[in-house]
Amino acid sequence: MSELIVWTYDWVPEGPRGLVRDIRLRWACEEADLAYSVRTVPFKDRGPDHLAHQPFGQIPFLSDGEVEIFESGAGLLHLAGKSESLMPRDPVGEAQTLQWSIAALNSVEMVSVPWWFIEVTGAKENPLTGWLESRLDRVETVLKEREWLAADRFTVADLLMADVLRVNKVRSFGDRPATESYVARITERPAFKKAHADQMAHFAKAD
Repeated sequence: MSELIVWTYDWVPEGPRGLVRDIRLRWACEEADLAYSVRTVPFKDRGPDHLAHQPFGQIPFLSDGEVEIFESGAGLLHLAGKSESLMPRDPVGEAQTLQWSIAALNSVEMVSVPWWFIEVTGAKENPLTGWLESRLDRVETVLKEREWLAADRFTVADLLMADVLRVNKVRSFGDRPATESYVARITERPAFKKAHADQMAHFAKAD
């Protein structure tokens, strides 16, 4: 079997630690019991070698032998192809998992990230608040009716959605008890706790 390598930065400021997106790939590997190692690229000097692997100078990217993949969502789906613990193999379960994985990225995170950037500027009004509220309300409606997003069990879709939603500020307005329960339940999983602790230790060691 080829060696799985999760690539991340060598260091980041304290603020984003625990939220840097290499945690998604670490978490997936832990859930699926896939052996992996973590390697780094410089945070401050994003040179040609980094850009050859990730054209936007971001992380994470994933190496799996001759296969190299950038973007956390693409890396997660690649890992899901290696383990039924991340994605079922029946056509219906697989389709549900794929659609909710893409929904986490394209329907929720696409709104939550720009909303958060406007919030941290200290703007008095955030024009994206209504849009984000509507997306969160739709997720709440779904989660009131089910424990998991797809296939009646934990999948990579839950990993992605929970990672998008676990940013406290994103959930700091509105009353959405099903969402709160969902995020709490999924972030109590041992695989998440290990991935989170490992990422925090990784960046702390570089200080």
